Amino acid sequence: MPAKWIDLKVDGKTMPAYVADPEGPGKRPAVVVIQEVFGVNSNIQDLTNRVANAGYVAIAPDLFWRGGAKRTFGYGQAPDADARAKAVAAFRDDEIVKDINASIDWLRRHPNVGRGGIGITGFCVGGRITYLAAARCPEIAAASVYYGGRIFLPFGEGPSPFDLTSKIKCPVMGNFGELDKNPTPDEVRKIEAALKQHKVPYDFKIYPNADHGFVCDERSSYHAESNRDAWSRTLSWFARHLHPEK
Repeated sequence: MPAKWIDLKVDGKTMPAYVADPEGPGKRPAVVVIQEVFGVNSNIQDLTNRVANAGYVAIAPDLFWRGGAKRTFGYGQAPDADARAKAVAAFRDDEIVKDINASIDWLRRHPNVGRGGIGITGFCVGGRITYLAAARCPEIAAASVYYGGRIFLPFGEGPSPFDLTSKIKCPVMGNFGELDKNPTPDEVRKIEAALKQHKVPYDFKIYPNADHGFVCDERSSYHAESNRDAWSRTLSWFARHLHPEK
Protein backbone atom coordinates (compact mmCIF):
# COMPACT_ATOMS: atom_id res chain seq x y z
CA MET A 1 0.00 0.00 0.00
CA PRO A 2 1.77 3.20 -1.15
CA ALA A 3 1.91 6.04 1.39
CA LYS A 4 3.52 9.44 0.91
CA TRP A 5 3.41 13.14 1.72
CA ILE A 6 1.87 15.47 -0.83
CA ASP A 7 1.43 19.25 -1.04
CA LEU A 8 -1.96 20.93 -1.32
CA LYS A 9 -2.69 24.58 -2.02
CA VAL A 10 -4.65 26.57 0.56
CA ASP A 11 -4.95 30.35 0.19
CA GLY A 12 -2.08 30.25 -2.29
CA LYS A 13 0.25 28.52 0.19
CA THR A 14 1.37 24.93 0.67
CA MET A 15 -0.20 22.52 3.17
CA PRO A 16 1.39 19.08 3.53
CA ALA A 17 -0.87 16.04 3.78
CA TYR A 18 -0.08 12.40 4.42
CA VAL A 19 -1.78 10.08 1.93
CA ALA A 20 -2.26 6.30 1.96
CA ASP A 21 -3.72 4.76 -1.18
CA PRO A 22 -4.81 1.13 -1.62
CA GLU A 23 -3.18 -0.62 -4.54
CA GLY A 24 -5.13 -1.94 -7.48
CA PRO A 25 -7.59 -0.58 -10.04
CA GLY A 26 -11.19 0.36 -9.47
CA LYS A 27 -13.18 3.05 -7.76
CA ARG A 28 -13.25 3.24 -3.97
CA PRO A 29 -14.54 5.60 -1.27
CA ALA A 30 -12.30 7.93 0.70
CA VAL A 31 -11.76 9.12 4.28
CA VAL A 32 -10.15 12.22 5.75
CA VAL A 33 -8.19 11.46 8.95
CA ILE A 34 -7.78 14.30 11.46
CA GLN A 35 -4.81 14.52 13.79
CA GLU A 36 -4.59 14.78 17.56
CA VAL A 37 -2.92 17.75 19.25
CA PHE A 38 0.40 15.98 18.60
CA GLY A 39 0.32 16.48 14.83
CA VAL A 40 0.43 14.02 11.94
CA ASN A 41 2.84 11.83 13.88
CA SER A 42 3.62 8.13 13.58
CA ASN A 43 0.34 7.20 15.27
CA ILE A 44 -1.82 9.26 12.90
CA GLN A 45 0.14 7.97 9.93
CA ASP A 46 -0.46 4.42 11.16
CA LEU A 47 -4.19 5.09 11.55
CA THR A 48 -4.27 6.57 8.04
CA ASN A 49 -2.57 3.43 6.73
CA ARG A 50 -5.14 1.29 8.57
CA VAL A 51 -7.98 3.20 6.90
CA ALA A 52 -6.34 2.57 3.51
CA ASN A 53 -5.83 -1.11 4.31
CA ALA A 54 -9.59 -1.28 4.84
CA GLY A 55 -10.08 -0.17 1.23
CA TYR A 56 -10.30 3.64 1.37
CA VAL A 57 -8.13 6.34 -0.12
CA ALA A 58 -7.06 8.12 3.08
CA ILE A 59 -5.62 11.60 3.60
CA ALA A 60 -4.42 13.26 6.82
CA PRO A 61 -3.89 17.02 6.36
CA ASP A 62 -1.22 18.68 8.48
CA LEU A 63 -3.38 21.21 10.31
CA PHE A 64 -0.37 22.75 12.05
CA TRP A 65 1.13 23.86 8.72
CA ARG A 66 0.51 27.58 9.16
CA GLY A 67 2.99 27.69 12.04
CA GLY A 68 5.47 25.29 10.47
CA ALA A 69 5.00 22.24 8.28
CA LYS A 70 4.96 18.67 9.63
CA ARG A 71 5.37 19.66 13.27
CA THR A 72 4.80 16.93 15.83
CA PHE A 73 4.83 17.12 19.64
CA GLY A 74 5.37 14.74 22.51
CA TYR A 75 2.71 13.17 24.71
CA GLY A 76 1.75 14.28 28.20
CA GLN A 77 4.00 16.80 29.91
CA ALA A 78 6.73 16.44 27.31
CA PRO A 79 9.42 19.16 27.08
CA ASP A 80 7.55 20.65 24.11
CA ALA A 81 4.15 20.76 25.85
CA ASP A 82 4.09 24.58 25.84
CA ALA A 83 4.82 24.70 22.10
CA ARG A 84 2.09 22.13 21.56
CA ALA A 85 -0.42 24.23 23.49
CA LYS A 86 0.51 27.31 21.44
CA ALA A 87 0.05 25.40 18.18
CA VAL A 88 -3.44 24.30 19.20
CA ALA A 89 -4.31 27.79 20.45
CA ALA A 90 -3.52 29.11 16.96
CA PHE A 91 -6.28 26.98 15.39
CA ARG A 92 -9.14 28.89 13.75
CA ASP A 93 -12.25 27.06 12.64
CA ASP A 94 -12.59 28.95 9.37
CA GLU A 95 -9.01 28.00 8.43
CA ILE A 96 -9.53 24.38 9.47
CA VAL A 97 -12.59 24.14 7.22
CA LYS A 98 -10.49 25.45 4.32
CA ASP A 99 -7.85 22.78 5.01
CA ILE A 100 -10.43 20.00 5.08
CA ASN A 101 -12.10 21.24 1.91
CA ALA A 102 -8.70 21.32 0.18
CA SER A 103 -8.27 17.66 1.19
CA ILE A 104 -11.73 16.83 -0.13
CA ASP A 105 -10.97 18.61 -3.40
CA TRP A 106 -7.81 16.53 -3.79
CA LEU A 107 -9.77 13.34 -3.15
CA ARG A 108 -12.36 14.37 -5.74
CA ARG A 109 -9.60 14.68 -8.33
CA HIS A 110 -8.09 11.31 -7.45
CA PRO A 111 -8.64 8.85 -10.32
CA ASN A 112 -9.59 5.98 -7.99
CA VAL A 113 -12.02 7.86 -5.74
CA GLY A 114 -15.61 7.31 -6.79
CA ARG A 115 -18.37 9.84 -6.84
CA GLY A 116 -19.90 8.56 -3.61
CA GLY A 117 -19.59 10.24 -0.25
CA ILE A 118 -16.39 10.99 1.62
CA GLY A 119 -15.98 10.07 5.29
CA ILE A 120 -14.05 11.74 8.08
CA THR A 121 -12.63 10.53 11.37
CA GLY A 122 -10.53 12.25 14.00
CA PHE A 123 -9.03 11.75 17.42
CA CYS A 124 -8.76 14.05 20.44
CA VAL A 125 -8.91 17.60 19.02
CA GLY A 126 -9.38 15.84 15.69
CA GLY A 127 -12.62 14.39 17.03
CA ARG A 128 -13.80 17.93 17.70
CA ILE A 129 -12.74 18.97 14.21
CA THR A 130 -14.55 15.94 12.76
CA TYR A 131 -17.76 17.17 14.40
CA LEU A 132 -17.10 20.66 12.99
CA ALA A 133 -16.57 19.25 9.50
CA ALA A 134 -19.78 17.23 9.71
CA ALA A 135 -21.59 20.55 10.15
CA ARG A 136 -19.62 22.76 7.77
CA CYS A 137 -18.29 20.56 4.95
CA PRO A 138 -21.28 19.47 2.86
CA GLU A 139 -19.43 16.72 0.98
CA ILE A 140 -18.87 14.73 4.18
CA ALA A 141 -21.20 11.72 4.07
CA ALA A 142 -20.28 10.04 7.37
CA ALA A 143 -18.26 10.97 10.45
CA SER A 144 -16.66 9.00 13.28
CA VAL A 145 -15.66 11.09 16.30
CA TYR A 146 -13.11 9.76 18.80
CA TYR A 147 -13.21 11.45 22.23
CA GLY A 148 -13.63 14.90 20.71
CA GLY A 149 -12.94 17.47 23.41
CA ARG A 150 -13.81 21.16 23.22
CA ILE A 151 -16.83 20.58 20.98
CA PHE A 152 -18.55 23.26 23.05
CA LEU A 153 -15.85 25.86 22.31
CA PRO A 154 -15.13 27.78 19.09
CA PHE A 155 -11.61 28.13 17.75
CA GLY A 156 -11.55 31.82 16.86
CA GLU A 157 -14.85 33.50 16.19
CA GLY A 158 -17.97 31.42 16.99
CA PRO A 159 -20.14 29.49 16.74
CA SER A 160 -18.80 26.32 18.38
CA PRO A 161 -19.18 22.92 16.70
CA PHE A 162 -21.90 22.07 19.23
CA ASP A 163 -23.83 25.21 18.26
CA LEU A 164 -23.76 23.98 14.65
CA THR A 165 -25.38 20.63 15.41
CA SER A 166 -28.53 21.57 13.50
CA LYS A 167 -26.41 21.99 10.35
CA ILE A 168 -25.17 18.38 10.36
CA LYS A 169 -26.61 16.40 7.46
CA CYS A 170 -24.55 13.20 7.72
CA PRO A 171 -24.63 10.32 10.23
CA VAL A 172 -22.26 10.74 13.17
CA MET A 173 -20.61 7.99 15.20
CA GLY A 174 -19.05 8.76 18.58
CA ASN A 175 -16.50 6.73 20.56
CA PHE A 176 -15.76 7.96 24.09
CA GLY A 177 -14.11 6.87 27.33
CA GLU A 178 -15.98 6.67 30.61
CA LEU A 179 -12.91 8.00 32.48
CA ASP A 180 -12.38 10.95 30.12
CA LYS A 181 -12.46 14.51 31.49
CA ASN A 182 -12.63 16.16 28.06
CA PRO A 183 -15.31 15.33 27.10
CA THR A 184 -16.89 13.97 30.25
CA PRO A 185 -19.69 11.37 29.97
CA ASP A 186 -22.19 14.10 30.90
CA GLU A 187 -20.92 16.25 28.02
CA VAL A 188 -21.19 13.26 25.68
CA ARG A 189 -24.81 12.79 26.71
CA LYS A 190 -25.46 16.49 26.04
CA ILE A 191 -24.05 16.16 22.52
CA GLU A 192 -26.08 13.01 21.98
CA ALA A 193 -29.27 14.79 23.08
CA ALA A 194 -28.62 17.62 20.61
CA LEU A 195 -28.12 15.17 17.75
CA LYS A 196 -31.34 13.44 18.69
CA GLN A 197 -33.18 16.76 18.92
CA HIS A 198 -32.08 17.72 15.42
CA LYS A 199 -32.82 14.25 14.03
CA VAL A 200 -29.20 13.58 13.05
CA PRO A 201 -28.56 9.84 12.69
CA TYR A 202 -25.96 8.89 15.29
CA ASP A 203 -24.42 5.99 17.19
CA PHE A 204 -22.57 6.91 20.41
CA LYS A 205 -20.76 4.53 22.73
CA ILE A 206 -19.01 5.24 26.03
CA TYR A 207 -16.40 2.60 26.87
CA PRO A 208 -16.07 1.51 30.53
CA ASN A 209 -12.51 1.75 31.91
CA ALA A 210 -11.35 3.75 28.88
CA ASP A 211 -9.81 7.22 29.12
CA HIS A 212 -8.97 9.95 26.64
CA GLY A 213 -6.68 8.70 23.89
CA PHE A 214 -7.60 5.04 24.26
CA VAL A 215 -6.91 4.33 20.55
CA CYS A 216 -3.26 5.43 20.58
CA ASP A 217 -0.91 2.58 21.48
CA GLU A 218 1.89 5.11 22.01
CA ARG A 219 0.10 6.62 25.04
CA SER A 220 -0.34 5.31 28.57
CA SER A 221 -4.12 5.66 28.14
CA TYR A 222 -4.23 3.04 25.38
CA HIS A 223 -7.02 0.53 26.00
CA ALA A 224 -6.75 -2.36 23.57
CA GLU A 225 -10.23 -3.81 23.97
CA SER A 226 -11.96 -0.45 23.51
CA ASN A 227 -9.71 0.36 20.55
CA ARG A 228 -10.57 -2.89 18.79
CA ASP A 229 -14.29 -2.44 19.27
CA ALA A 230 -14.34 1.25 18.29
CA TRP A 231 -12.25 0.59 15.18
CA SER A 232 -14.55 -2.23 14.12
CA ARG A 233 -17.56 0.03 14.67
CA THR A 234 -15.96 2.80 12.62
CA LEU A 235 -15.20 0.55 9.66
CA SER A 236 -18.74 -0.85 9.77
CA TRP A 237 -20.08 2.72 9.90
CA PHE A 238 -18.12 3.75 6.82
CA ALA A 239 -19.02 0.53 4.99
CA ARG A 240 -22.66 1.29 5.65
CA HIS A 241 -22.63 4.94 4.64
CA LEU A 242 -19.83 5.32 2.07
CA HIS A 243 -19.99 3.77 -1.37
CA PRO A 244 -17.60 4.27 -4.28
CA GLU A 245 -20.11 4.77 -7.10
CA LYS A 246 -18.73 5.38 -10.56
